[in-house]
Amino acid sequence: MDELIRHPLAYARALRGWSQSDLAQQMRNAARRRQLRAGTSRQRVSLWEKRVVPDEFSQMLLSDVFDIPYEQATALGWPHWLPGHETPASLGAGLTVAVLRKAVLMAVDRRTFLTVTPAALGSLALQWATIEPASAGGVAGGRPVDPAFVGRLEESAQGLTSMSTAHRQHTRPLLDGHLETVVNLLEHSSYNRALGKRLHTLASALAQTVAWHRFDQEHHAAANRYWHAAVHSAHEAGNTDMGAGALSDIAYQSIWLGRPRLAVDCLGHALSRTTNPTARSLLSLRKARAHAMLGEARDCYRELARAERLLNSTTEEAPGWCAWMSPADLAVDTGRCLIDLGRPRRAHDQITQGVSLLPDARDKTKAVFLAYEAESLLAGGEVPQAAELARRSLALATQIGASRCVQQIRELSGRFSAYGSEHGVELLRHDVAMADSPRGGTS
Repeated sequence: MDELIRHPLAYARALRGWSQSDLAQQMRNAARRRQLRAGTSRQRVSLWEKRVVPDEFSQMLLSDVFDIPYEQATALGWPHWLPGHETPASLGAGLTVAVLRKAVLMAVDRRTFLTVTPAALGSLALQWATIEPASAGGVAGGRPVDPAFVGRLEESAQGLTSMSTAHRQHTRPLLDGHLETVVNLLEHSSYNRALGKRLHTLASALAQTVAWHRFDQEHHAAANRYWHAAVHSAHEAGNTDMGAGALSDIAYQSIWLGRPRLAVDCLGHALSRTTNPTARSLLSLRKARAHAMLGEARDCYRELARAERLLNSTTEEAPGWCAWMSPADLAVDTGRCLIDLGRPRRAHDQITQGVSLLPDARDKTKAVFLAYEAESLLAGGEVPQAAELARRSLALATQIGASRCVQQIRELSGRFSAYGSEHGVELLRHDVAMADSPRGGTS
């Protein structure tokens, strides 16, 4: 398996073919050019790539090495000024097909960090909330699109996107092929406004599903491109609920990567144009989680109450992208919020209830939920039970090939280090080690 690049600094090195030792030497050279001395070592670079923030002097030398104005580095903040970051295309600028094509062309991406700055993500969400949706206009020239063929694509895509996670290794290439076909039609064919709207709606749905596939494999940059493409296509089609769904997925990714403030802002914009009650419930639930991570208990409880009220009161059919939203999700994510707010006992009751309600077909979600349950038990001091649930979560994640969920357990397992003598902890360590091995790892 290719080695995953987990930090923008590692990617910036890779662009230049430098090792950590090479970068340290480059920084020492930069210091000498300033008639200064720097003791930068390979070990120091390694720490920076493990989320330790370099001091001001080191960032100044890094900006010299990567030929980036230090004023820009100061304005954007670490690590967002490093080379390799992208700027999302503006909504309403006629670039939707180009954004889709870029996502398809850059489908394989081993980077696991976001290459878009928080400011750029926030700008996209603000544009979506304030720029009126465009109509999917016709394209002059090219062979006319057959409406019957589009109908077949829609029917086939609906079947593929609704299949269970267990079949993902088979559906992924088919979904990629469907999206490639739709982008080709948008790029090279002629169609009227009604057909253009259908094509963009289909492109958005496919891009959103493919994004989740990339996200579960920890290909965060690629996933983000697909979600951006989904926002653009939904906006082009005038489908505000679908666009809100793609924005909320970007927010969920931000939560997963430890950027809750960005998620709060993004979800606030998404809610401004969401009309379906189930969709609004899901967005409020995700917003509650972000508030919980920030320690904002009052805002968290307010959003949880709103999510429950919306989910329980609606008889309106939910859009396909959130049709899975259920009382199980509400219960477990409420429990996840309670963990963040320091209430593990109450959290465990909620999560246990939610896991029991979850359908068997949602294996990936169950792996995540079991990990939450293990975390709540560990926080409550019930170590053997927590270790057993963590092992179950890891086995399920490994079976379905969801490396994001495997990484979740890998990180959680580190918190068992103080309980090495407890029953089940050594077995958990063994299972994690097996998952990390080439034979046991996920693709």
